[in-house]
Formats: sequence, structure tokens, C-alpha cells
Amino acid sequence: METAELIRVLDREGRSLAEAADAAGPDAKVPTCPGWQVRDLLRHTGMVHRWATAFVAEGHTSYRPDGGLPALDGAELSAWFRAGHGRLVEVLTAAPSDVRCWTFLPAPSPLAFWARRQAHETTVHRADAESARGGRPGPPDADFAVDGIEELLLNLHGRARSRVRTDVPRVLRVRASDTGTTWTVRLSERPPEVERGEVGAADGEFAGTAAELYFALWNRRPVPHVSGDASLVALWRENSAVTWS
Repeated sequence: METAELIRVLDREGRSLAEAADAAGPDAKVPTCPGWQVRDLLRHTGMVHRWATAFVAEGHTSYRPDGGLPALDGAELSAWFRAGHGRLVEVLTAAPSDVRCWTFLPAPSPLAFWARRQAHETTVHRADAESARGGRPGPPDADFAVDGIEELLLNLHGRARSRVRTDVPRVLRVRASDTGTTWTVRLSERPPEVERGEVGAADGEFAGTAAELYFALWNRRPVPHVSGDASLVALWRENSAVTWS
């Protein structure tokens, strides 16, 4: 996806997150993030937004720790979140295409990386806020969902820190029924090796629309359709969480 479109998605999803959080209230539990209340969700996502903003706005070319979580709550926390999200959108929109700063995943450019990563970070947490409000998360567009599945499978789980591993090698197919997109995920004692397309035989398959798979692979909803080795569902759910620390 183009960087400008990712920034537009980030803008829209952040606003939707804030609206859902306000409707749910800071004390509401977040079913998709066990142990969290809405205040935890806003503090975390707002912190990540500010952390990302600093790299682009200040041109840091090496890792810098985040600024920590605020003690704010209620209306002050909501305003703090909205201000940080708005600032991130502004910085990404105004940044030159050749801006140089630190990143942690492959991307065409640092600007493309931060726009993509924050658009998906915010979309997943928007779904969390909607779950706290008691609603079913609205689906992302199919093209955006495919992009997010690509980032998750090929990039985030391509890192050495991925815990999606198994002593007995297995092959998982992921199939988006509405876009015709498939991924082949080879599981072993090493981080997953992912290829685009239907490559060889698979032990099990996760299938559904791109939007359904997007939330399922981020463990925000059940896998819509499973065939073959059903134990791959538990393997994924128990080991695929992408944590902050």
C-alpha cells in the first residue's frame, strides 16, 4: 500500500479507537486483551504513538526507549491520547519521503515503515476498544488486511524473537478467500519461514476473508475456517503474541 493511504488509515483508525474508548469508559474490561481495562489500552497505544513520532520528528537513527506510561485517567487520558495520535499523523504527513531514522523491520523507507507499522498497531487496538464497548470490531478493507497479514507473517514473525516454533516440522497454509491471496508458513524449531503463494503440501490451513484472518492471526477473533491439523490453532494462539517488551 502507498504510504499516504496508510497514513489516512492511521488517522481514521485512531479517531475510531478514541471514540470507542470514550463510549466504553476507562473502567471497561478489554476482552481481547485479558487483564487490561480501557485506560491500559489508551496509555499503551498513546505511548507507542509518541515513541514512533519521536523517531521521525527528531531523526533518531538508533533505538531509543519509550517514554513510559502516563498516570492520566478519564477525560485527561482521552485528550492525551487524541493529541498524541494527531501529532503522529501530522509528523508522518509532513515528513520528507527520504527522512532518515531508526526502524526495526524491512521497508522501502523509514517513512513507509512507520506509517505501515502504526497503521496496523492502531487498527488492532481499535478493535480492542470496540470489544470493550461490547461490539464486534468493524473489518478493515481487504487490501489493508492483506498488507497487515504480510507484515505479521513475513516481517514480525520473520524475526529471531518469534516464538511460533515446533519440535516437529509442520506447514501451515493461510488463505484469504476474498482476495485469493495465500501464504505458506513453514514451522520448525526456528522462526517461521513464510512464502507467498501455495507452495507444496500443507498440514493444516486457516481460511477466511482477509479481514477475518487479519484479526484471527492477531488473536482478536477465532480462525474462521480450519482444515487439516487443528492443533495448529493452539500452536498459533499460544505462541504468536507480539509483545512490547
